[in-house]
Amino acid sequence: MNTLHFLAIGMAHVFTFQNLLMMTIGLLIGMAVSIMPGLGLVMGVVLALPFTYSMPLEPSIILLTAIYMSGTYAGCFTTILYRIPGEPMDVPLLWDGWGMTKRGESAKALGWALVAALFGGLVSSAVMTTLAVPLSQVALRFGAPEYFAAVFFGLTTVVALAGNSLPNALISLFIGLLVATVGIDSTYGADRFTFGSTILMNGIPYVMVLVGMYGFGEILSKLGQGLQVSERPDSGAKVKTSFPSLREMWALRATFVRSTVLGTVLGAVPGSGATITSFVSYAIEKQYGKRGDRIGTGIPEGIVAPQIASTASVAGHLVPLLTLGIPGSGATAVILAAFLLHGVQPGPFLFEDPNSTITVYTIMASMFVAVIGMCLMGFLWIRVVIKVLTIPQGILAAIVIMFSLVGAYADRNSLSDMWIIVVFGAIAYVFERFKLPVSPMVLGAILGPIAEDSFMRSMITFHGDATVFFQHPISGTLMGLSILSLIYPLARKLIASRVRRRNGLAAV
Repeated sequence: MNTLHFLAIGMAHVFTFQNLLMMTIGLLIGMAVSIMPGLGLVMGVVLALPFTYSMPLEPSIILLTAIYMSGTYAGCFTTILYRIPGEPMDVPLLWDGWGMTKRGESAKALGWALVAALFGGLVSSAVMTTLAVPLSQVALRFGAPEYFAAVFFGLTTVVALAGNSLPNALISLFIGLLVATVGIDSTYGADRFTFGSTILMNGIPYVMVLVGMYGFGEILSKLGQGLQVSERPDSGAKVKTSFPSLREMWALRATFVRSTVLGTVLGAVPGSGATITSFVSYAIEKQYGKRGDRIGTGIPEGIVAPQIASTASVAGHLVPLLTLGIPGSGATAVILAAFLLHGVQPGPFLFEDPNSTITVYTIMASMFVAVIGMCLMGFLWIRVVIKVLTIPQGILAAIVIMFSLVGAYADRNSLSDMWIIVVFGAIAYVFERFKLPVSPMVLGAILGPIAEDSFMRSMITFHGDATVFFQHPISGTLMGLSILSLIYPLARKLIASRVRRRNGLAAV
């Protein structure tokens, strides 16, 4: 009852003019920066932070959280329509979203993404409000072994990306992990694969890998074909926003529930981030979903699972921030800085003082309103952005190249990043020629640094004992699921092969 009482007071605070204005501005900023590769939602939150110095605490946090919330959703536009993920979390969304676009179902794909974001955001916000403290206590049990096990489980997503050749997918994954090792070792300070170049000293940003491999690489592939296709998919037809029916959504009820739970729970783990939750949710759907064998071919489950997980993780990330003072992601680290700039230290004491408790519940209430506002804006954006599909491919290729290079330069104001994009675009072209999947390499480049850092911390803490990953209940469970996810598809193919062989012999 106290929770509902404080939530009602917080909701009243949200609908004051200043708070509502800051939320609207935040939602617009989040959508704008997330469709520009190289900027992203964390950059949007960082750029907005200085403007909160002179504001009261509540509108400041509402502004930043609104940017964070809409940033997890708006990336679906460029991901689904142009095959350019604005954030690493959007990569799993690409595999089925782009598949639906190639079939002329881009409007339906965007409709599924909007519904998934709305459901995941609202449900996870409700869970955050009611179970904030219990979830934060579970998150406290995560140490370095648990982090590594969670990331390793995300890496097993390579099975879902293998297509017809698991060896090719593993080769691509290991190349991505190799790319992730370039630069100065964060643990021992060793210089790795820089070849004396100062450009590579800080490593290769995953944003450049994303834009180069998907955006620039796709254009190079089209150029290699002579841009024979004069129009984009869906062009020449009157495209309307298409939302799934209630019957279609009910058919995916297990995916909705599964992905929301994963997004909220994993989001409550400090450091997990929306990227890991998105990859893990996609992998779970691939392995255990009703149509898991078709994930990656352009079906709604491949859009719903990662989109729900990434949006739901926002509410989960606020759990350790508000209850423990521990940021769960890069964006919440900036939000923590906003708290500290206003002289407020997030933590358990916030729930003891009535005034600070109302502030906490105002932030929680703003999450519900932000999700609804984000989806209303997204509905309008779909109508506008879908029109771009009528642009001829030659013109669109030039636009994509321009935005890719501008986004690369804007990330660190470095011309070298533009060259990195060109290099990875060429690598993507080579991958295409030799039938190597691109997605496993991107997966390795994104999760590789996280996996290495948590692995090294585990080895240092536990004196090189590799069995530690199987000794703890949480990490042991995750490692077991990882091994199972690798073995299960191989065993299934082996059994199916034996059955076919037996049936063939019986027929003879």
